[in-house]
Order: sequence, then structure tokens, then C-alpha cells
Amino acid sequence: MVDMLFFSSPIGLGHATRDVAIANYFQNVSTKFVTGSGAAKLFSKYNFDVHDVYNPPNFNVQNGALQSPLRWLWKYYKYYKECKSISSKILVEQSPKLVVSDEDFASLSIAQEKSIPTILITDILETKFARGLGGFIEKKMNRSMRNIVEKCDVVILPENGVDEDNIKRVGPIVRETKFTREELRKKFDFTGKTLVVSIGGTDAGKFLIEKILEIQPRLKDVEIVIVSGPSLSESYEGKIRNLGFVENLHELIFAADAIVSLAGKSTIDEARAYGTPGIFIPIKGHFEQEDNARDEGFSYDDLNNLENLIQEKLQQKRNPTVTDGARKANQIILSTLESNA
Repeated sequence: MVDMLFFSSPIGLGHATRDVAIANYFQNVSTKFVTGSGAAKLFSKYNFDVHDVYNPPNFNVQNGALQSPLRWLWKYYKYYKECKSISSKILVEQSPKLVVSDEDFASLSIAQEKSIPTILITDILETKFARGLGGFIEKKMNRSMRNIVEKCDVVILPENGVDEDNIKRVGPIVRETKFTREELRKKFDFTGKTLVVSIGGTDAGKFLIEKILEIQPRLKDVEIVIVSGPSLSESYEGKIRNLGFVENLHELIFAADAIVSLAGKSTIDEARAYGTPGIFIPIKGHFEQEDNARDEGFSYDDLNNLENLIQEKLQQKRNPTVTDGARKANQIILSTLESNA
């Protein structure tokens, strides 16, 4: 039996990174995390108790564009049903006082059936992947999602704004570091202008690496550090380092002079918090990434202007912002746990 079960979507690493930021504040609360793939590896790196049980479907991305979204949506539906079965068994085994979910709606559905208090952490309140016949299927899934959201005790959004009903907006949720930027640059052996290239937790962003390799000969005197995640392990020649999977991307972002990344919200928020100029290229056809990129002034077409954008960002002044979302989210979770003890 545990105080809390924390389910974290393993689709990408952004969910896990912000959940780590929140969980770092937990004290004297018995917690087990449930996730899979690279996300499970990340929690393990932070020494959290984690069940590696989810196996999410991968996006099919060709040349930076999402392929067959309806097919992916069908795979996700099957994955969702599998997650319901898995989470049901774990809930029976652990009998938690509270279930927290970062976009793992399957666990919320089962917990609500069992009258267990629930908290949802999410960027989105509906999906927009499919059109035509797929759009009708997606609308049905979105109705189910809204029903789950309405039944949650609290819904935490990592954005600024006013609270409404059960929705609490806490601002960006980012991981903290105990080191100064100078200490981190020394730790990572960053000496000159340094560009970090991050493609997230899958190989969906491989097109970004391919573009960087194409323009790298013209990026003179720029050290390029690639964070390719758990799916890619290639090594590259010249002034390019591939670190593969790392558990401290936020520190690399802080130490870098600029970052090129997919348009995941967690990476954008960490770049903003640490004041590192960023270029955020979305997967074409991925509605959430396209929305995030648009908010930052970018689109998929900026891939064709990446060389100029990098030169511009490397000269841009740093502008860090104060964020307190992780602490606020932690307080909301602990308050809900205490009220249901």
C-alpha cells in the first residue's frame, strides 16, 4: 500500500521531466511511479520507485511530417485499453490514497470507477490529430477525456492564467539545478559557442539531426551537442558530440548558448526558465507541437532557415524567467492527499 500512485505518460520525455520536477519536492510521502520506455529510465535515474509497464505506440514520422494519424490514433486506442488493464491491477495491489496522472487517462478512468481521488496534470484538454472519419472517432475519444477531466478532484495546467472550476494554473513546471551556469559549462566542457540539439524521447525528431549535419560545416566555431534520447546512439565526426540519453537536459540547456529542439512544452519551458535562446521546430501535422511552436514564433518551414536562425540565436541575449510551477503543483497534490487521508 502506498500514499500515492503517480502515472506518467511515456509518450516522449516531457511528461516525466515535469513530474520529476514536482516529485523532487515530495517528503515523507510513499509514492510509486507507473510509466514505460525512456520515461521509466528517467525516473530510475532520479532514484524514484518506478514500474516500467507501459509500451506506447510510436509516431510514424517521415522527413519531419507525421504519417497516417488515423492509424496512430487506432494504435493509441488499443494502447489505452491495455493501460486500463495494467493500471487496474496496480491499483488493486497498491490501494493508493490518491492517483496523480500526467496525461495517462486510462489510470484516471479506473481510479474514478473505484472512487479514488484523482489529479490530472496536462497541457491539453482535447486532441486534434485526425480529420474526416478519423475526426469522428477522435471526437468520441475527446468526449470521454472531458468526462474524466470533469471528474478529477484537481486538474493542474503548467501555464499562467486564472483558475476555474477544478482547473488550477500553476505556471511552467521545470526542474531546478543547484549549479551556476559557469559550473555547468565547466562540467560539460563547453568552451566556446555551444548549441544543444534535442529530439526528445523517440526517434521522431531524427530529421532535426539530419538537418544539423547538413549545415554543420557552415556553422564555424560552433560546438554542437546532440541529445538524441534513448532511441539513437550514432556517433558523429568533427565538432559534434552525441550524448544519447541524459537525465539532466535542463542543465545542458542552461549551459548552452542556444538550443534547437522539437516543440515539446517541457523543453520550451526549461529554455525559457534558464534564459537560453531557442529554436523550436514542430513535427508537421502534430497539432500540439505546431501550437507550441506557433506560440514561440516558429513553424515546420523554419527548418529551411535553420542556419540563419541558429546564428541569430547564438548572438541573442539571455532572458531567464522565474518559475514556481513545480512547487505550486506539489502543494496542490499534498493538500489533496491530506484532505483525503
